[in-house]
Amino acid sequence: MRIAVLSDVHGNAFALRAVLDDIRAASPDLILNLGDTVWGAADPAAAWALQAQFAPPSVRGNTDERVAGLRAGKEEMRAWVRAQLPDAVAALLADLPVRLDVAGGEVRAAHGSPRNPWEDLMLTGTPAGRTRPARFAELRERLDGFTADGGGQVCVVGHTHREMLAVVDGVTVMNVGPVSRQKDGLPLARWGLLTRRAGYWTPEFRRTAYDVAGAAAWAREHAPPQAAAFEAAWLSAGREP
Repeated sequence: MRIAVLSDVHGNAFALRAVLDDIRAASPDLILNLGDTVWGAADPAAAWALQAQFAPPSVRGNTDERVAGLRAGKEEMRAWVRAQLPDAVAALLADLPVRLDVAGGEVRAAHGSPRNPWEDLMLTGTPAGRTRPARFAELRERLDGFTADGGGQVCVVGHTHREMLAVVDGVTVMNVGPVSRQKDGLPLARWGLLTRRAGYWTPEFRRTAYDVAGAAAWAREHAPPQAAAFEAAWLSAGREP
């Protein structure tokens, strides 16, 4: 069995098209979409249409909660994003689960952590305002009862926009990285592939180039003024301005 996993599309239709082409070439049995679907400014309407047709969201991301009105803040951006989308999208995003178990319970999907889309699973904040890799004890707690003893093998997440991999007590923990809004200075769209052989899952990180210039130009031309330059700069640099 092969499972493609994508996360953090952030309304970037340009990056998503490249990822979906890559996924089709891999011929997976299942596609998991870990949320943060449309909060962004590189053609979120087209990004939603592509997801709705080919990779519907599996779990709810933190910015999906903003779009749905479950979390206050950034009201101008929320109003603009919602104006790009069909009316039913907000309610659909609100109804998504925080986590989803597939493959007979061997694979758990979430956005941030299995208990909260706003919580980093694999990173921990420090008093200095930085982050560090989570310790095994922190991972165990945030996995929220997903264990090898219970049949769990792999937990896949997104949210932090960082590709990461760890193994704790026999459970593989993987952050597949973002389709859009990279944070490492490499503006390549990311996704992950899980392959099951002989009863075990092998994780792979995948990267693909996309039309970054086109995405940035779309943002400059169509996004609201407070978002246009910010989005274009982020996508162009592969790093938050």
